[in-house]
Amino acid sequence: MEWVTHALGTVPGRGHIADLSDPLTEPAGGGAVAACAAARLGAVTTLVTALGDDEPAARSRAILEARGVQVIAAGRTRSQTPVLSITEPDGERTIMVVGARLQAGPDDPVDWKCIGSMDAAYYAGEHPGALVHARRAASLVVTARRLEDVRAAGVRPDVIVASAADPDEDPWGLPGHLAARAIVVTDGPRGGSVHEAGRAARAYDPVAPPGPVIDSYGCGDSFAAGIAVGLARRLDVHGACNLGAVAGARCATWRGGLGPAP
Repeated sequence: MEWVTHALGTVPGRGHIADLSDPLTEPAGGGAVAACAAARLGAVTTLVTALGDDEPAARSRAILEARGVQVIAAGRTRSQTPVLSITEPDGERTIMVVGARLQAGPDDPVDWKCIGSMDAAYYAGEHPGALVHARRAASLVVTARRLEDVRAAGVRPDVIVASAADPDEDPWGLPGHLAARAIVVTDGPRGGSVHEAGRAARAYDPVAPPGPVIDSYGCGDSFAAGIAVGLARRLDVHGACNLGAVAGARCATWRGGLGPAP
């Protein structure tokens, strides 16, 4: 979870200066966005994370708890990680993270055992030890950005979510004993595809945003949260993707990742 400033403008070229406007600050990052998306879908939601000791950290906890998210956080004696996200006129965002992200690890005195009673978990962290604990949930969804953690932890996800537009997200490179039950490849407004072992790839349909597209920030993590909620509701992967598409489409219609308070 990071403390994110969203601003409108254009990413400058090397050596240039950009004039940005209309700043919006909020707790965001993959964990916070996914947690709020899951809560918005009606799930009982817990975010396991780490928090600094500054005002943005305290505000982050308060904002998420006001949105129905239980926050279990390891403490850190440093500021919450700052992020700048620039949203261009077409809604595309560019994200700049300043410093290391705060992570909860297996040695932190947090209630990792609580995950064992959960119907699903979504892992967007950066600590293989935390991923081992996440595997205690009945279903485990992992972003393709974290496949190195999957290898280090030696756990097998149920679903890996990757973006067709992101060259850094290659979901196909895991060894057989760690290969996910399903790989979901998203393709924005064109929908995406579900790849399950022993079955031909199946397309899932896109969902039209319920309003103008404003900001793409958080759409991917909202989609993954929808998949986790769908699996928790005992939907098959294709049905869970349909729920994820609803969550991702909603996210595109507001600025930032959390959206309006419910």
